[in-house]
Amino acid sequence: MAHVHILNQTPSILDQYLREIRDVKIQNDPLRFQKNMERIGAYIGIEISKFLSYHTQKITTPLDTCEVSVLDQQPVLTTILRAGLAMHTGLQYIFDHAPSAFISAYRKPHTGRQVDIEVEYRACPSLENKTLILSDPMLATGSSMYASYKALLKNGQPKQTHLAVAIGSQDGLDYTLDKFDQNTHIWIAALDPTLNDKSYIVPGLGDAGDLAFGPKL
Repeated sequence: MAHVHILNQTPSILDQYLREIRDVKIQNDPLRFQKNMERIGAYIGIEISKFLSYHTQKITTPLDTCEVSVLDQQPVLTTILRAGLAMHTGLQYIFDHAPSAFISAYRKPHTGRQVDIEVEYRACPSLENKTLILSDPMLATGSSMYASYKALLKNGQPKQTHLAVAIGSQDGLDYTLDKFDQNTHIWIAALDPTLNDKSYIVPGLGDAGDLAFGPKL
């Protein structure tokens, strides 16, 4: 079973970012919404970095030498278009030498809470024996995350996977735990209790892609 990290269980500055992306008055500012998603991505990135492997390297300062920790291998930063772009930027702030990958996943028309996902686009380096960080701001049913992951496996089997989420539902988390193995860490900034009849997270925040980039047809 995957490892779960719910980050807002301990009060921190993360609570400010979450409050601002949820508040309907503050949501009227798309730039602030994007920036807060970036900051959530960066926050999660720092937490993920504590679970990666490092080696020691000696460097020279103007006054002496010292030893520092250096990543053994850069992760592959992957996001689901379009809603995940802002979180992806935040992760890039932290892993500024990491390669990036992009994948599209969208919901087909459905009835009730049954969700079918279509994946159309994938641009990705080899994932074989790499650390994959897959970000998406909302983990509603979990179907988009899992469908994207399965499509990405065409580029190789990661040795470790980290799923980065701003807001998740309990339903989505349960589904994801059932699909991903013990080499997966699920990072959720805030976990909400339920979904509505359209499979939107409640209380959630609405449509993250629309809030960041404007409504779509």
